[in-house]
Amino acid sequence: MGGARATWLVSNAASGSNDEVALAALEACCGEHGLCVARRTVFPDEPLPTPAALNEAGIEFVTVFAGDGTINSLVGQLAGWGGAVLVLPGGTMNLLYHRLHGDRSMDEVVAAFARGEAGVQRPSVIRSATGTGYAGILAGPGTSWGRVREAMREAAVIELAESTIEAIEETLTGEMIRCAEPPLGRREGYPLLCLEPGERGIEVVAYHAETAAEYLEQGWALVRRNFREGPHELLGTAPIVRLASTRGNPFGLLIDGEQAEAAPEMEFVLAAAEVDLVATRRDGS
Repeated sequence: MGGARATWLVSNAASGSNDEVALAALEACCGEHGLCVARRTVFPDEPLPTPAALNEAGIEFVTVFAGDGTINSLVGQLAGWGGAVLVLPGGTMNLLYHRLHGDRSMDEVVAAFARGEAGVQRPSVIRSATGTGYAGILAGPGTSWGRVREAMREAAVIELAESTIEAIEETLTGEMIRCAEPPLGRREGYPLLCLEPGERGIEVVAYHAETAAEYLEQGWALVRRNFREGPHELLGTAPIVRLASTRGNPFGLLIDGEQAEAAPEMEFVLAAAEVDLVATRRDGS
């Protein structure tokens, strides 16, 4: 290892860009820039490293090469830790990665970090009673397509067929969701609302569809994690947002792409991450 700087690598074999070839390329890239993968965790088969374990191993930074859901679990686990987390694009959308590094490639980010050209920040996040969103939160009946995506990822044919039928029915007939406080958008609500952490507040984006074909198109876009391609509009920005279902029933949630418990009405608050994240973007977003 020589004088190489040691890191603890966290990966997830089920993530979108995380096969053995990609992991080998990452380790080679680290080696070229004086970084050494001293410890490994494959989540969720193995437990995530704790602050105590990292301190005992003398690790000053953790590298996570996984999707937004795994990153969410890791960053939450490391709240209050004195080291830093290097987020790399090992998932499908890699939303938090792009918040921290823009359009830079993984090699460029690793090289910049190794040269001491990266900083650290505690970016804005969205907190709620059911979890914290570092990349974003989706709410409404349209989130039922998240179950379809999970079935596709696990190659579960029967579950895929069942979840697709359920998602179609729920999206077409499910209860809409609205932004109750502040009152943004239409009172009759939307099939899908997206909350994104911004520098000055939570951005509320509404995704809508007027025909059955548009609903299905939006659903499949969500499965592909390309939901931003669907018809949408920015409703507004606020530090605290309260969402409510239009008929008082629980609504679906996806927090950083993972299913979460629902409620008829929920409050979401802009806050700051509780551990340092390596950042190479210069615009501070």
